[in-house]
Amino acid sequence: MTAYAIVGAGLGGAKAAQTLREQGFTGPVVLIGEEHERPYERPPLSKGYLLGKDEREKIYVHSAQWYAEHDVDLRLGTRVTAVDPAAHEITLADGSRLGYAKLLLTTGSSPRPLALPGADLDGVLYLRRVQHSDRLKEAFQPGKRIVVIGAGWIGLETAAAAREAGATVTVLENAELPLLRVLGREVAQVFADLHARHGVDLRPSVQVAEISGSGGVADGVVLADGTRIDADTVVVGVGITPNVELAAAAGLAIDNGIVTDEHLRTSDADIYAAGDVANAFHPFLDRHVRVEHWANALNQPQTAARAMLGQDTTYDRLPYFFTDQYDLGMEYTGYVEPDGHGQVVFRGDPGAGEFIAFWLGDGRVLAGMNVNVWDVTKPIQELIRSRAPIDPARLADPRVPLEALAEG
Repeated sequence: MTAYAIVGAGLGGAKAAQTLREQGFTGPVVLIGEEHERPYERPPLSKGYLLGKDEREKIYVHSAQWYAEHDVDLRLGTRVTAVDPAAHEITLADGSRLGYAKLLLTTGSSPRPLALPGADLDGVLYLRRVQHSDRLKEAFQPGKRIVVIGAGWIGLETAAAAREAGATVTVLENAELPLLRVLGREVAQVFADLHARHGVDLRPSVQVAEISGSGGVADGVVLADGTRIDADTVVVGVGITPNVELAAAAGLAIDNGIVTDEHLRTSDADIYAAGDVANAFHPFLDRHVRVEHWANALNQPQTAARAMLGQDTTYDRLPYFFTDQYDLGMEYTGYVEPDGHGQVVFRGDPGAGEFIAFWLGDGRVLAGMNVNVWDVTKPIQELIRSRAPIDPARLADPRVPLEALAEG
């Protein structure tokens, strides 16, 4: 029997392989990954593992024995160089070819590199793989000077970890506030204030001109206005790009990722894509969305695996992500276009550190973010899915149950 092949041995690939076996597929399953580590989850790399709170073993999706026990051919340190849809084959870096009946691409994404002088100096670090987290953990020491370029989720989480380790931290951001495009001004200010309270030197509306160095090692960052900031380590978090090269070369439809339908099927009937790399049609949102967060990598491949087996299944989970920074824990559910935040309604006091923020569009809740308020994800999801017209005053009133608002 020709194999079901999965290219990309991260969380998504591992969950797809697990689902194939759980759904009764007994044929060959081949899981191929470039890294030498068995599949692991990425959130701990900027959270618990980076902070030294989680042991390394906790990051892995399965035990080392799981793959052999479930007859999954796990090929680590292996690069796929080409996909041939017509021949139903993939080519590996050693020139060998592997036939497939169905193929799932969970190739993920890569950090966007800085295109600046000095960006290739030693001491300029990114965060994507466990080895990156190990290097950051070594760099985050008391008294060390850390400069973070980019105030997105990765930038802010690494800044928080560095401060908790006792380092001096400067965060550089070209927007007026961190996470401005993602959250809008009112909620972005919450994160700006959070980091200021914890001693981060947050510098908004700046442009980085170059990274300075001596002896091949970074020692500072120079801004466009000539300001120089000394640094022992420079952390770059300016976004990620989907790894679409294999799919593009194979002739699959590409548009901000690999384009799929609601079943995670690409433009080729026997090839699927899931996770960071997939720009999937979302039935509830009625549009294609590409979500770069853990919940998608966890859940989307399970739908793809079932679809590969011929099951009539669609992926319509609402986007979800979370962050932990200092004493702030947050969950976000829903979807709002970047820069399309509309009306924001707070339930609770942002200044007190416990609240829910809701984003409204056309009088309906599009997304909700609970900060240090727990066990509300399900009612927030139900409220979004209800599409019920919302009275902002009732939405802001903590005495009105969220469940009642979903009923209209």
